[in-house]
Amino acid sequence: MRTYVTTLLETNGFIPLSAEDGEEGLALAHQEKPSLIILDIMMPKMSGIKMMQELKKDPTTQGIPVIILSAISEKTFNHTYQRMGQQGIETVYMPAAYIEKPPESEELLEAIQKSLAQKEKGL
Repeated sequence: MRTYVTTLLETNGFIPLSAEDGEEGLALAHQEKPSLIILDIMMPKMSGIKMMQELKKDPTTQGIPVIILSAISEKTFNHTYQRMGQQGIETVYMPAAYIEKPPESEELLEAIQKSLAQKEKGL
């Protein structure tokens, strides 16, 4: 999936960076300050939810839009995220978009463009 997304981004004029796991992704985000992050919920070493929480804590990365691309249904994600909030677990960093695997190329590109446009407008 990472190769597919990287290729899709490259062929559409983006310069993608890639990480093997959540810890590497978080370190790369802090180092490179990308315009957008695409991540999965289930990643080795650090979950996507934990990565979003860590990004939100840091003023230098909290404004980076995140798109979740996951095999977990959006309904399940929303339910789990809501339960986490009820248990007092910080869940304030909602993704800019949630796309279930496998993504349609057009759907992913549209989510990317929309997220980047909203970031430019400061939304």
